[in-house]
Amino acid sequence: MSLRIEIMDAVKTAMKAKDTLSVSTLRLANAAIKDRDIAARAEDRCAGIDDGEILTLLAKMVKQREESAQIYEDNGRPELAERERSEIEILRRFMPTPLSDDQLQAAVKKAVNAADASGLKDMGKVMGMLKGEYAGRMDMGKAGAAVKALLMSG
Repeated sequence: MSLRIEIMDAVKTAMKAKDTLSVSTLRLANAAIKDRDIAARAEDRCAGIDDGEILTLLAKMVKQREESAQIYEDNGRPELAERERSEIEILRRFMPTPLSDDQLQAAVKKAVNAADASGLKDMGKVMGMLKGEYAGRMDMGKAGAAVKALLMSG
């Protein structure tokens, strides 16, 4: 079953259970997916976005909520931080398990070798490979730093 359908089904289930936090969080995810679909149509991709792009979108939403939770904590608003963390848990139900730091390093080394990358000029090619293979499972900010460090050292 596609991720898009899983999220829509989860909205219906949450509505029946009167789980307002899940309903609102999943509706935001659906709205973001539809926005991305519209952008894809503007680029002449009639089918909309695929599961890989949806995972990337969900990862971005999780990261935004993590940053917001930290800001709320820093400013003495633990109740708002807790809501953000609850939304993160709801979104993570649709995402694969994230890679550990060791797994991320191994994936970066594998991608650098597969791309036959020799310098920073090849960074885009390596990052493209990582995004395609590890969408939603890898923090692309950390991956970018790891790729850059590896390419600069070798």
